[in-house]
Amino acid sequence: MTADIIPGADAWSHTAEGDHGALVLHGFTGNPGSMRGLAEAFAAAGYHVELPRLPGHGTTVEDMLTTTWADWSAAADAAYATLSARCSKVVVAGLSMGGSLTLWLAGRHPEIDGIVCVNPATQPQAPEVIAMIEGMIAEGTIIMPGIGSDIADPDVHESAYEGTPLPCLLDFVTNGLVPLADSYESLRMPLLLLNSPQDHVVEPVQAEYLATHYGGPIERITLERSYHVATQDYDKDLIFTSSVAFADRVTNS
Repeated sequence: MTADIIPGADAWSHTAEGDHGALVLHGFTGNPGSMRGLAEAFAAAGYHVELPRLPGHGTTVEDMLTTTWADWSAAADAAYATLSARCSKVVVAGLSMGGSLTLWLAGRHPEIDGIVCVNPATQPQAPEVIAMIEGMIAEGTIIMPGIGSDIADPDVHESAYEGTPLPCLLDFVTNGLVPLADSYESLRMPLLLLNSPQDHVVEPVQAEYLATHYGGPIERITLERSYHVATQDYDKDLIFTSSVAFADRVTNS
């Protein structure tokens, strides 16, 4: 039986009158609460919006242990199908693993008009890190301390899980990031890449890797005042306004 949803972690959907839509994706161990502000900014600008709650997220970390990259990517693809049934012009925006899923969707759907990645995970971990995670799992450590709520603003807290499920992390890296890392040069739609120089979850070098290998046009914004969960941090309004402006440009071109 699935546990109750964390307050504020519900999926969210908005239907508009126009032909433009935005799919918004949250990160690993996070939930839609971290992306609700961006989703509402798109809605206020007249976009159809889908903000799914990825399988295993927004309830308990034990629920997440039953899920994998295949489940999260399938849910993202289903949300894209739901959105694209309502509109023909679509942008996809994601934070952290949501950024990884955004890039994955871009590879599957070249018709996407543009993508927005905020502090995305883009590269596999080093072999020694993978070996360490595998060793911890083999020794019986299934959940380690959480990586959520990396936010500079002391008055804001992300309702992410307090623990990180190691089998899920290993699956994300192995079945998500390893194959994904070779696909960036084939992507052609415009990319808005926003990243924080002070990110304690995803190394800023991962944004640099994406920028170096991306095959399409790139716009970049540095989030000087924010940590990893920048969509809830000091630069959130910058993210909201720049993402909507970017979406307006690419869907009207």
